[in-house]
Amino acid sequence: RQEVPNVIELPGRIEAVRSAEVRARSDGIVLRRLYEEGASVAAGTPLFEIDPRDYRAQVQSAEAALQRAIAAQQNAASIVTRYEPLIAERAVSAQEFDAAQSDLRQANAQVSEARAALDRAKLQLSYTTVRAPIAGRASSAEVTEGALVSGAEGTLLTRVDQVSPVYAEFSVSSASVLDTFAQVRSGELAVPDLETIEVSLILENGEEYGPVGHLDFASPVVSPETGSQTLRARFANPQRLLAPGQFVRGRIRLGVRKDGMTVPARAVQFQGSQPQVSVMAEDGSVKARKVRLGALLGKDWIVNEGLKPGERVIVEGWAKLRPGQKATEAKREAKREAKAPSKGTARAGGA
Repeated sequence: RQEVPNVIELPGRIEAVRSAEVRARSDGIVLRRLYEEGASVAAGTPLFEIDPRDYRAQVQSAEAALQRAIAAQQNAASIVTRYEPLIAERAVSAQEFDAAQSDLRQANAQVSEARAALDRAKLQLSYTTVRAPIAGRASSAEVTEGALVSGAEGTLLTRVDQVSPVYAEFSVSSASVLDTFAQVRSGELAVPDLETIEVSLILENGEEYGPVGHLDFASPVVSPETGSQTLRARFANPQRLLAPGQFVRGRIRLGVRKDGMTVPARAVQFQGSQPQVSVMAEDGSVKARKVRLGALLGKDWIVNEGLKPGERVIVEGWAKLRPGQKATEAKREAKREAKAPSKGTARAGGA
């Protein structure tokens, strides 16, 4: 027995940290696609061009309306300026002066309204160049040149996914979570803070992904459909090996077991996918024992179930033995001196 990392392996899937749907915000015909499908784009990169001619005409019309409002404002202001010295001499009635001031306030309001209309027209014109809302990898285009898109309906044009860093999301049963809490309360398991829990990934081809991630989220809600909770880890993805939607397996180092158990890796035999070890009894009889393994810790397997402290596990020579056969333990020195080991000789190690 010794302290061993409590490693749990869970299936998971890669998710983008941020994913944005690029949709049309103006009506018109798509003139050009401005990006290469599947390429990385920066935030603000032009992706599509929608026919801008109608919106340019609206901008010009709004500019003309603003000029008319400014002219009317200047005229109203000049009238008020002329009336101000005359009102003291009673050359202009108070009613006429009040009307001139009212006309000036209305002219000011019309200028503000015309400026707002011009800003709106320019904004609509800017929507004809569709830009990437975030940095990431742009997907294939959902529309082609010549397609009619609608700003009111928000026609989908493409998607942009941030691919570095990425999330790996895992599902863990609520029963496993309850068992972990019970082990922590009993002192059998010591669990660190969430942000310090390390996670490594196994890719679909069986290779281990290089960068190590850390948990950054644990769902407080149990899914009523699956009875599971979500764990999420964050990983750097500098070489773009991880893609959103990719299936992976995560090895989560969820604390340390104070009374863990290990055996040498060369003592473990696999019958298909079922691991087992050869256990030698006190009388020398050999019996195959199925075990449940944890993670591989250096040259040793962590054994979660199947062995008890003090049992003798055959490390070398188990291939010569059959269940029920009796064997004798050979010391290292005797083995080196012997020219040929006798049949049924094995070396055992304590679990």
